Amino acid sequence: MKRIFFMMLVMLLNGAVTFAQQVEIHGSVVNDLGKPLENIIVKIDDSNDFTETDNNGHFMILAKPGSAATLMHMMYKTKTVILEDAIRIVMEEQAFNLDNIIVKADPFRDLAQSSIVYDDIKAASQPRNVSDLFKDIPGFGIQKRGAYASEPVFRAFKYDQLNVQYDGGMKILNACPNRMDPITTHVIPEEIDRIEVVKGPFTVRFGQNFGGIVNLVTKNVTHKKLGVSGNLETGYETNGNNFTGRGALIYRKEKVDLELNGSYRNYGDYTDGNGDEVPSSFTSTDYSVKLGVNPTENQRMRFTWRQSFGRDIKHAGLPMDSPYDNSYLIGVDYKIEDVSGKISSIMVKGFYSNVDHLMTNEDRPNYMMVAAESNVFVTTWGGKTEMTITPSDKTNIFVGLDANIISREGDRIRTIKMMNGNMLPEPIVKVDKIWQDSELNDIGVFAEGKFKVTKRSFLTAGLRTDFISTAINDPEQDFLDLYGGEIEDQSEVNVSGNLSYLYNVNKTQLQISLGRGVRTASIVERYINHFNVNSDPYEYVGNPYLSPESNHQIEVSIGQRFDKIDLGASVFYSFLDNYITAVVDEDLPRKYMPTQEPRFAKRFVNVDQAMQTGFEFYFNYNFTEALSFLSDISYTYGQNKDLDEPLPQIVPLTSHLSLNFNKDKYWLNFKTRLVAEQDRIAESFGETVTPGFATFDLSGGFKPFADFSIGAAILNMFDTAYYEHLNFSYRNSDTNAGRIYEPGRNFTIYINYNF
Repeated sequence: MKRIFFMMLVMLLNGAVTFAQQVEIHGSVVNDLGKPLENIIVKIDDSNDFTETDNNGHFMILAKPGSAATLMHMMYKTKTVILEDAIRIVMEEQAFNLDNIIVKADPFRDLAQSSIVYDDIKAASQPRNVSDLFKDIPGFGIQKRGAYASEPVFRAFKYDQLNVQYDGGMKILNACPNRMDPITTHVIPEEIDRIEVVKGPFTVRFGQNFGGIVNLVTKNVTHKKLGVSGNLETGYETNGNNFTGRGALIYRKEKVDLELNGSYRNYGDYTDGNGDEVPSSFTSTDYSVKLGVNPTENQRMRFTWRQSFGRDIKHAGLPMDSPYDNSYLIGVDYKIEDVSGKISSIMVKGFYSNVDHLMTNEDRPNYMMVAAESNVFVTTWGGKTEMTITPSDKTNIFVGLDANIISREGDRIRTIKMMNGNMLPEPIVKVDKIWQDSELNDIGVFAEGKFKVTKRSFLTAGLRTDFISTAINDPEQDFLDLYGGEIEDQSEVNVSGNLSYLYNVNKTQLQISLGRGVRTASIVERYINHFNVNSDPYEYVGNPYLSPESNHQIEVSIGQRFDKIDLGASVFYSFLDNYITAVVDEDLPRKYMPTQEPRFAKRFVNVDQAMQTGFEFYFNYNFTEALSFLSDISYTYGQNKDLDEPLPQIVPLTSHLSLNFNKDKYWLNFKTRLVAEQDRIAESFGETVTPGFATFDLSGGFKPFADFSIGAAILNMFDTAYYEHLNFSYRNSDTNAGRIYEPGRNFTIYINYNF
């Protein structure tokens, strides 16, 4: 696989690149009042050449006569013009965006960050949930417990090591200890405009940041036309007889806008490449309401309400299924700009979310012996306030405060019908405390500055302090006894920071980023009591006295642009201190079904040292304006130095190759995903070697008329039988040696209509 990738790379790099005759074009950029605009990006559309305006709004660029150019700035609407000498361009102010993590105030993208756009207009298949949007992002994998409960893993970071949020700070957390209901299941995938990723602890502005931040940005309606607009979408897949329907209705006036979104998904059990059926069915119904108000020209408020209802969810990789999974979120955003000469903006965000989740083993083989039912809840509330200070036109300083207040509760009711192989005359009912009524509160203060050092270089520096408090309010007696009969409330003060330098010369961008991210132990790691919460068969026991873990990370990124070629790479190293993991404790016997293997439980502990290192590389070649080749390859190596074994659940060496042909009226995409064997395994977590595989997809679509598009695809064209290294094992089945295989060949169709 690696040979194929690099052969294609060498062939393309040896291709001839021709340059047409270019001339100097001079111009100026102003606002609607005629005021010159500085730092406006002017980029030639058919190349990667760009420049920026000076403090008088002037620019000069080499371009072919009659070239189209795009002008960009975070404060103004993107505009495309046909260049001519002495051109004067008027820019229109941009509408408010309350949700961005990535601030593009300069012409250089931050190489330690990325923004991935989801284009549902040219979609050819429907994602099951938001997790499916990550499968083509370098460095990411998807951990699957079933077709519904999947979530992203980045490099060697997972679960609470990644800070996943909606719209710049809102959260809906999992109520289930097995994460049957991760945050990615509680929002409509087609509502996502883009996914913003910070690739390490390189910002302090968006909560605790240990291994990276993922921001799911929903669509912004402020650029929509005045009046009524919207869209309707529907999709169908043959493998599983899957159906999706989604609609949006938008009403917008100058001072107010209203957006309604709704979605329905009905998925069946799919068939893998071996012809075996995998239990994966579910239905979900979601809707959201957003009301925006612009009290004045420099102020915006938005109110958000969303609900999600999952039903009859099968989890092939877990011991229970979910009859229902309900959630809701209410949020409010406010932003005011141009507050004063030195304060460019003030932003306030608040939210409250709740998840009500039920798990049962009703249709599982052990139901006749023990009937188990777990109703669990999580509430999360918090928010953020941030002020942007601009002491000069070369400096932005962000100062603020944020908070996340989390509480979890819920019990498991076991009705024991059989004991020692004999039916009991009267079933025995027992209640097990899952969350033990636990709380975790995090209040953070931060300051981060972005400084323009020279015309071509930028410095970012930040500092953050988190004040943590945790409590267990209703502990089980055996959990109390394990820790001396009393568990005191815990508090911590954790300090994080980041420093990065970005430099550009001759279309080459170089960035060096340093970061220290500190993460407090989660509620699972502190307070879970003899429950299975991982991919192995062990019961896990929490540790209230865990120290916070810290990630000291360095990342070097480089990007190079040519006329037709765009390539770049990132290399990173993370030293992990007080790393939180779980080890077998032979003083801690199994609590439930004590005669069943394994006989002992695992307890969460800190280990002194762990590390990870790796790289991501991309290479893109534009043959013509319509035809392009895209490729990337990524690899992560992780090691627990104390236990002398690899870190668990690491994405194998992965490469994506695609050939894209895009026109306004039609498009075609051929894509392959190449995944190497993963033989670096953590045996203490029950991992086994995962064989490599390759999948091939063909998709395309066309617009028969304006605002109407039809897309179709053949996914896994060659009906390959494969499973991902991150997938949980197939519970209660020996099919395919207990592995959850991915769907086999799948034919899809997707229709989108905008009005």
